[in-house]
Parts: sequence; C-alpha cells; structure tokens
Amino acid sequence: MTRQLLFVTGTRADFGKLEPLAVAARDADFSVSFFVTGMHMLQAYGLTKLEVHRMTGVTVHEFLNQRPGDPQDMVLAKTVTGFSDQLVETRPDLVVIHGDRVEALACALVCATNYVRSAHIEGGEVSGTIDEVFRHCNSKLATHHFVSSEAAARRVMMLGEPADAVHVIGSPELDFHAAPSGVSLDEVRAHYDIPFEDYGIAVFHPVTSEAETMGEQAQGLFGALEASGRNFVVIAPNNDPGAEAILAAIGDLPRDRFRVIPSMRFAHFSELMKNAACMVGNSSAGVREAPFMGVASLDIGTRQAKRTQAESVTFADARDRAAIAAFLAAEWGRRHPPHRGFGEGCAAERFLAVLEDESFWSRELQKSFSEHG
Repeated sequence: MTRQLLFVTGTRADFGKLEPLAVAARDADFSVSFFVTGMHMLQAYGLTKLEVHRMTGVTVHEFLNQRPGDPQDMVLAKTVTGFSDQLVETRPDLVVIHGDRVEALACALVCATNYVRSAHIEGGEVSGTIDEVFRHCNSKLATHHFVSSEAAARRVMMLGEPADAVHVIGSPELDFHAAPSGVSLDEVRAHYDIPFEDYGIAVFHPVTSEAETMGEQAQGLFGALEASGRNFVVIAPNNDPGAEAILAAIGDLPRDRFRVIPSMRFAHFSELMKNAACMVGNSSAGVREAPFMGVASLDIGTRQAKRTQAESVTFADARDRAAIAAFLAAEWGRRHPPHRGFGEGCAAERFLAVLEDESFWSRELQKSFSEHG
C-alpha cells in the first residue's frame, strides 16, 4: 500500500523548507500532495502557488483562505473550514506542517480533532513573538516532531512530548543551500532586473504584536540603509498586520539603489544570498541560511529574538541608525566560517529514514503528557 503524505504550505518561505522533504518522499515512492493556501494565493505577493505547481510528480490542492486585510482569527477560521473539507476528500496517512504560521495552526488543529497523523517541522524554536505561541501550539497538536537542533528537541519534550516522537533532522532548507543552486548570479540578476553587482539583501516582516509601530520601525531601518549609500535587493514582507506600513516605507526608497521584488524563486534566492555582501532584516533566513553560508547578517528587532547563537549575526533595534551604520561599515562583504547550528544539509535524508521505519506508522494517535526527568 502506498502511503499518502499531504504537505501544508502557506508562504514562499515554508515551501522552501518543505520542498526537500517532499522531493525525498516522492522519490521514495510515497504519494505526495500539497495543500496550498495563504500568501501563495495572493497576486500582490507574487502568486507563489506557481512555485508549488512547478514540482513534478505531486498533486496540488489550492484553497483561498483570505482576502487582503483579513484579521488573523478570520484566516484561522477559514483555513479550518477549508482544510477540514480537504481531509474528508483525501484522508492522508500523514499531514506535514511547518513552523508557526496561522495556516499551520489551523491544519494541526483539524488533524488533532480528526485523529489524523501529523508531523510538525521545526518546532521547539524560540522567537519571543506570537509566532512562538503558535509554534508551541502546533507542537502540542502534532503527533510527530522533526526539529532542527538538540536544543529544539529538548524544548519540545519540555512541552510534554515523548522523546521517541521527536527527531532531530536539521533545518530542511539547508539541504537546498548546501548544493549548487542550478542558476548563475548573472542569470538571477537578468531575470529580476537587478542592476548592481555589489549588494545587500533586506527583508523586513511585520511583528504582529508590534503592528502599531511597524511603520516607524520600517522608516528607521530603511532610512539607515538609504543613508549608507549601499545597494540593496529588498524582498517584500509577508502579509501579517503591519505589512502596509512597511510597504509604504519601502515605496519611498530610491529605485536606483533599491531593487524591490515581491517574491523570488527559491533557487534564485539561494544564489542571490550566496553572493550577497550581507543580509539585513528580521527574516529567519538571516539567522539560519545566512550563517550557514557564512554571510554576515544584521537581525533587526524582536521577531527572531533568541533564535541563533551564530557569531556572524549582529543584533540591533530598527531605530538605532548608529548600530545599523556600524554593522554595514564593519561587515559589508565580510565572510564568516559556516555555522552548523541548524544542521548540515541532510535533513531530507534523515526525514525519510524515520518515515521508512514501520514503528513511525504504528504509534498511538491518542496523545498523553510525557514526564521527563
């Protein structure tokens, strides 16, 4: 019997993490499908569902779970309804969710209430925002856990999850970055009309608990980047509350030094990062992928707080122009030793090894709290 795996993806970022796992499962003769929703479905954010459709040998189910401006609780409710219907139609053997987005929370909840086996990717992380709350909720709802580090594994077990349901595989997106991207930097620059050779990358997302100040923070950060005289490729923020204020600040930047892109193909983004002078903002890429590649990064604000100990990462408040200027002066173009705190680029191999163990599929779906120590 061919087991059916259903991966849930709501953003360009989580798809980049799930794709290596899905490819490994597909190539091992599992039946693989994707439930595509969230930002993927929105034209304003690059209609990135097209990236999922480019995968061969998988089935794609689309669900529009929001309109621009919908509050998080409304998105949660819509996704619960849509994913519940999806489970009735397909009844997969395993649902794979990632991280801390509201779409993942909705799908984890539906799986738990219907006793459908689910795997949570990259639980046990700390970040200090509402994302961390959602992430821990997902861990409590899921039946299996694939985490990025031993520290994350300990935190998941502190939530009462049994040790034999927690598997350390590393961060899956590093599998992709560890290999050649398949495109050249010249091809990337031509495809996205990037006019400069010496550039940094800036990605600044909303922090939902700080939505009222995101405009002020964005003005501070991008004002400092503009004052530096450097060139930047700016990737648009996700669509959480506060995004409009960030986009307004980005809209004021001079276009001769700031190339603003709604979204990028994962291979192209990987190649762009590998050749960047630095990365600035509050994307997880700045505390995971950039250190893995040895690229200096400046982590802004609270969104990724406590999430990395890589020496290549510097921390600053969005409004601290002096600190931002000092980072750009000292770290622009500097290379660091690769950081392996989130894995070594073999997550898919480890993920598949767990799935091929029959004990994984025989685990009881009725959960109970596990005491440790």
